[in-house]
Amino acid sequence: MEPETKNYKVPEEAAVLPVRDTVLFPHAVLPLTIGRESSIALINSLGDEKIIAVAAQRDPRLDNPEPGDLHEVASLALIHKIIKMPNQSLFIFAEGLGRIKLDEYVQTTPFLRARISALPEAEPEKTPEIEALQRTVVAGFQQIVAASPGLSDELQTVVLNIEEPGRLADFVAGTLSSLTTTDRQKLLETLEVAERLEVVSVHLTKELEMQQVRSKIQSQVQDQLTQGQKEYYLREQMKAIQKELGEGDDTQREVEELRQKIADAQMPEEVEKEALKELQRFSRMSAAAAEYTTSRTYLDWLVTLPWRKSSAQEISIRKAHEILDADHYNLEKVKERILEYLSVLQLKPEIKGPILCFVGPPGVGKTSLGKSIARALDRKFVRLSFGGIHDEAEIRGHRRTYIGALPGQIIQGLRRAGTNDPVFMLDEVDKIGRDFRGDPAAALLEALDPEQNSRFRDNYLDVPFDLSKVLFITTANVLDPIPDALRDRMEVLELPGYTEEEKVQIAILHVLRRQAEQHGVILDEQIEFQPEALQEIIRHYTREAGLRNLERNIASIIRKQARRIAEGEKDRLVVTPEIVRQFLGAPKVLVEAEVSARTETPGVAVGLAWTPAGGDVLFVESSQMPGKRGLIMTGHLGQVMQESMQAALTWVRSHAEGWHLPTDFENRELHLHVPAGAIPKDGPSAGITMVTALVSMLSKRRVRPNLAMTGEITLSGLVLPVGGIKEKVLAAKRAGIKEVVLPRQNAAHVQEELKQEQLEGLTLHYAKTIGEVLELALEPEAQIMPREVVGQGDTATVH
Repeated sequence: MEPETKNYKVPEEAAVLPVRDTVLFPHAVLPLTIGRESSIALINSLGDEKIIAVAAQRDPRLDNPEPGDLHEVASLALIHKIIKMPNQSLFIFAEGLGRIKLDEYVQTTPFLRARISALPEAEPEKTPEIEALQRTVVAGFQQIVAASPGLSDELQTVVLNIEEPGRLADFVAGTLSSLTTTDRQKLLETLEVAERLEVVSVHLTKELEMQQVRSKIQSQVQDQLTQGQKEYYLREQMKAIQKELGEGDDTQREVEELRQKIADAQMPEEVEKEALKELQRFSRMSAAAAEYTTSRTYLDWLVTLPWRKSSAQEISIRKAHEILDADHYNLEKVKERILEYLSVLQLKPEIKGPILCFVGPPGVGKTSLGKSIARALDRKFVRLSFGGIHDEAEIRGHRRTYIGALPGQIIQGLRRAGTNDPVFMLDEVDKIGRDFRGDPAAALLEALDPEQNSRFRDNYLDVPFDLSKVLFITTANVLDPIPDALRDRMEVLELPGYTEEEKVQIAILHVLRRQAEQHGVILDEQIEFQPEALQEIIRHYTREAGLRNLERNIASIIRKQARRIAEGEKDRLVVTPEIVRQFLGAPKVLVEAEVSARTETPGVAVGLAWTPAGGDVLFVESSQMPGKRGLIMTGHLGQVMQESMQAALTWVRSHAEGWHLPTDFENRELHLHVPAGAIPKDGPSAGITMVTALVSMLSKRRVRPNLAMTGEITLSGLVLPVGGIKEKVLAAKRAGIKEVVLPRQNAAHVQEELKQEQLEGLTLHYAKTIGEVLELALEPEAQIMPREVVGQGDTATVH
């Protein structure tokens, strides 16, 4: 006998209709759209008895499923109605008759056909457990229907009228939209009614919990909307009342504009809260109130600051390199540091900006380099000069309680820039003063500390502002006046002076073109500078580490040509050394003649000094006379330099016999003088120069012409290393010096800081003891030779 399902016999074979993302349960009617060619052929092949097997696909993405792609447990279905659609597809209504198993496929084309067997479902006995599960399912389903607008309320009645527990489980499983296709297929394969009811009950519990969470969220949203609508309604009423009374129109409009600006400013939550609080105070003020303008000004500052507005530029390392090279000659260390920062910024955009400090003499391009860096980074440039600032409120602003209070210069600069990541140059930080109004350098500690400036708090704003994206660049001529705590927060990059060759190149590449444009003269067509003329200006009309005087002299020559053109002369002017002397007058600097002339007399030695304007040559003169006063020191000398003179004299007296020097020092007055007397001088680096001057004077041996030296001495005669080697060597070259004596321990600094072309024409000697220095510095005389054995020192000659 064949098993029966109600009035239908289960055939031995049936056509199999694959369906995606759905499962047909017994006793359920399911509308299906038929679009596949094989499925359409299946429906068209049916006779009077339109009974088929409906099986769910394991993977719904397959368009032509094979037998292995379908689940084995399926539903036997009766097709009630077939509707042909305009696009050639079919729309059918299929009623589930019972569970079946697909035993073996007997046909795969043009559609699937398989042998089937019924999976009979026995109604369980009415046990208390079954009845409890049944009631739980009915109650849970009714709650879900009541809370779901998409489900008809009639379903609550329908579910009450289902008595069979198996049919109840199938009905709820087919109706519950939250079940996945996999969950439904598992329920179809579950033949045990009690187990099926239990699984359905678990799904209903989960759905109820989701409904409760959803309702809670909707309730919160509704409360917020209701509160917003209430505030809007009350505000509109207030507007109407004020309009009737003829009051508050302008103030209310102003408040609304500020409220919109606060919303558009994208402030941090803490700042926005403070702004809204101040706006609330402002809205209650009368326009005649004393604090009205103060409050309005404060709100204007808050809404105009760039809280989240950044440059948002694409970082191009190659483009930045090209801009830096085009704007500045040499300065490789600084350029390399900027390109390193750009590279890290490209890999990690949230990096904190470094705090760079450019230290160098005037005129070497510190400020212009900051502008060039801003252009290379495609950021805004803000410059703040600290020269003469005494009030710390200039940095951090004044409290709002003061009349005319404003934020500090840092916040003002950011407002002018319009972005929160500009290049911010703090010029001349070594010129900051301090008085009873506070110390501006101390106020800078927070702003220039990468670990603290993300929450910089200006006294006027009294809310934190993030400065971590700002690239701070400070400039200084010397580091000594800068407090240690502030110096520790900065990365110091030294910009030393330029050599003569570098100045010539910079003049050709930048200065000549810029000055010609400023004076309306066409370069190369109306005026041309020969390199020799530039060298003449540099050697005999300027003595500086930078370029300012060079630029002034070039501008003076171009102005004279501009006057000639204005007077009607059309000839092109070729500037030669003779033209330079004609236009600029007699040479102002005759260094070569000065050095050689002043060292013709024994007792004069040439030293090298470091100054804020770069390196410079220093003359140490000595003289003697009968007397009892001992050592006389003049020349506006500091304490350290006076002690160096005492140490030099002590060494000379202790080694006088070995160098054939007079030993009756108790009957001699020795005088050491360092011109120019009006300029303060200090430091230990002229120690070997003082010894050389004293020995030269006492032995009547002249110092070799065009030779300079620098180095500290000890009482034992050792030569100790000194600083500022690059500046001193360049100063010697500018002054026409041919030989330089340096401490041996400074040889590494020479190799690191000076290029081969900078040393061209100089002979460098390295000495370890003062004896080696004297052998190198003093002209030899056959009749005067020291008794002690002295090494010759190391010599490095660069041609």
